[in-house]
Amino acid sequence: MEEQYMETHNKIDTVIFDLDGTLLYTLEDLTDATNYALAACGMPLRALDEVRQFVGNGIRNLMRRAVPDGEDNPRFEEAFTVFRGYYQDHCNDKTRAYEGVQALLAQLKEQGYALAIVSNKVDAAVKALRDKYFKEVSVAIGDREGMARKPAPDSVELALRELGKQKEQAVYIGDSDVDLQTAVNAGLPCISVLWGFRDKAFLVEHGASIFAKSPREVIDQIQNIKDSNKKILREGL
Repeated sequence: MEEQYMETHNKIDTVIFDLDGTLLYTLEDLTDATNYALAACGMPLRALDEVRQFVGNGIRNLMRRAVPDGEDNPRFEEAFTVFRGYYQDHCNDKTRAYEGVQALLAQLKEQGYALAIVSNKVDAAVKALRDKYFKEVSVAIGDREGMARKPAPDSVELALRELGKQKEQAVYIGDSDVDLQTAVNAGLPCISVLWGFRDKAFLVEHGASIFAKSPREVIDQIQNIKDSNKKILREGL
């Protein structure tokens, strides 16, 4: 009975990934689309490092931060519409998978892990990018009508349902404070990657405690979480 309990509560076999800044480097395309929209509306342009700080919670929030006075600006909706149209046509100009990520996904798949992507990017774009770069990932969920966006746990919970998994079986991987809060809200441990849009000091300030400096370290950290869970369960039995 004890062994069955241990197996049920220590079987992490599911990995849920954020997309932008975690699997895909998208910053330059997002910056180009932002500046195209700002220029079209006669607004000052933004530097790459500024846009880096604006991303992480969907494109509307990105433009809310990039446009002077945000949604109070009378041309905000125009700028946002221009951004969406441009980005739809140019979202893959400079975007690429981070080095080592595709090998990581292939290794996880080979080891029997179920894989999912959850993102605040538009749902159709998330699925298209999954199909282009990450065919090993069986579930991809983006922003859709009627579903709360991250850091709400809704997209994570939907991914788990589609995979047929429980939260006790899963770990979340992301690069931002939004990802950390998403994992907390969903009840999952979070591995924070250090190759994305936020640095370690920022992540620590927002509660991060498990880090991966490279995709190769992700599997080691998953194993560390499993070992820690096993120890906690043994001590509690």
